[in-house]
Amino acid sequence: MSDRRVGLWLIGAFGGVGTTTAVGLAALAKKLSPPVGMVTALGDFEGVDFDTADTFIVGGHDIRQTTFAQAGRELLERSNVFSHALLAGVGPTLEAWSKNVRPGVLYRANAAISTMADRPDVRESSSPRMAIEQIQSDVRAFQSQHNLSQVVVINVASTEPPFELTAEHQTLAKLRNALAENPAALPMSSLYAYAAIDAGYAYVNLTPSRGATMPAMEELARAKGVPTAGQDAKTGETLVKSVLAPLFAKRNLRVLSWVGHNILGNRDGQVLSDPQNKASKVKSKDALLAELLGYKPQSLVSIEYVESLDDWKTAWDHVHFEGFLGTKMTLQFTWQGCDSILAAPLVIDLARLALRAHRRGEGGNLPALACFFKSPVGVDEHDFSRQFEMLEAYLATDQQR
Repeated sequence: MSDRRVGLWLIGAFGGVGTTTAVGLAALAKKLSPPVGMVTALGDFEGVDFDTADTFIVGGHDIRQTTFAQAGRELLERSNVFSHALLAGVGPTLEAWSKNVRPGVLYRANAAISTMADRPDVRESSSPRMAIEQIQSDVRAFQSQHNLSQVVVINVASTEPPFELTAEHQTLAKLRNALAENPAALPMSSLYAYAAIDAGYAYVNLTPSRGATMPAMEELARAKGVPTAGQDAKTGETLVKSVLAPLFAKRNLRVLSWVGHNILGNRDGQVLSDPQNKASKVKSKDALLAELLGYKPQSLVSIEYVESLDDWKTAWDHVHFEGFLGTKMTLQFTWQGCDSILAAPLVIDLARLALRAHRRGEGGNLPALACFFKSPVGVDEHDFSRQFEMLEAYLATDQQR
């Protein structure tokens, strides 16, 4: 085991994705499970200087009153995720890491999110600046307490409603003025992002929420020499779209319509049952077709909360396309997967990639990580195979030993 220690700070730590990430890291460190589902564990990247699982210590923020172990048992009982033996094997590690999770910070949160805040010590900030300072204080204390060489902050919290940018988000100077004068200058996800980047921590956004996606935050990241990545992890239906849509384009088959119906349970589904919060997710899931095809077919994306599904999500897609001599044909597929199991290995991947980038002195957005996201910041390429080639080229320097 290495003497080096790095921190993974999860926003929304006790949610399904955060809990599965913690269980996964602990299991990998104890060699209780292989790294199936992790891109950075592919043999092609064997020579890359990634932090190993046994170097990670997990902490975070959450607004709910629970622990990693308790949340893990819930996933097992409700969704048949993990096993009793696996949870028992990582139990002591989860107990230790649960003590690192601080009460979440809320500021002007919408009802779909604030109603989940049952932790009695959740902090309601009175200003954007106060929220930022509270977040920074917690992460700095975590780094100091565990003598961590680096910390990466990753947002795996519930999806917020869309947040539109204005002139005050275009430059860092304007944003700093807005934080002092405008109570609604940033949504909560962006206050967390600002706090992390301003304090010098790498930041990754796995959600469709605004986070660090704005010119002013990009300027801050470059000024601080902090790598950022996002947004909205590509784990299911959209991942399949980004592989299938180029097939139609390259075979000159014209897509007439593409309809996707998604159902899911868990707290993510519960939050997305709110029309405001759902709007962010639908936008990110429906945006890539025109880029991949070169034109926009009729399309529809629906997302519905079905409580009994718990952590399992299902997508049914109907693709109507035109072939030679005007003949119309159909492709239909069903994708069913466990939401947290699909997303958690990508959290570990992105933590390793962001920490590596920070060590190498890279600041600002990391476009080479586009293959992980539905709405990759600063990247217009949505073809998964081409995005993956970007990642391979980016990591090639470490492999030339």
